[in-house]
Amino acid sequence: MFLSALLSFVGLGFLCWLLFNLAVYALPFFVAVTVGHYAFENGAAPIGAIAVALFAGAVALILGQVAFATIRSPTIRLAIGALYALPAGLAGFHAVKGLSETGGTGAAWTLIFASIGAIIVGATAWVRIASFAGSETQSGGVDSHHAGYAAREG
Repeated sequence: MFLSALLSFVGLGFLCWLLFNLAVYALPFFVAVTVGHYAFENGAAPIGAIAVALFAGAVALILGQVAFATIRSPTIRLAIGALYALPAGLAGFHAVKGLSETGGTGAAWTLIFASIGAIIVGATAWVRIASFAGSETQSGGVDSHHAGYAAREG
């Protein structure tokens, strides 16, 4: 009995860890599945559809990271971040809803837990996409700090 409860707890922890780590990839995964399905339905062989899907998902991920890191307009960065965070939040909603229903929670509490899960997973995806641009911003701050120090030294 104890071993069963322990393994359930470890399994649930692993699923939560996996959900948070994969949250930022919800949009590229959606793009990959959509493009792969479209390619398959239009005559591509299964291997070709998979190759096209992998390429489309990688392009969606890389373009989003590069756009978020290089664009300085807060409005556009907000839109790009939301574009990545909203599908992740939707995935988090359904994952937590499924886990809550499995545990036998009532309908109202299931929706409350699922909504909280959606907010947390969406925020995690937002922080992850924002961290792609964080390293560039931090290096700029370090350079300006060293430049100010060098100017004082003379």
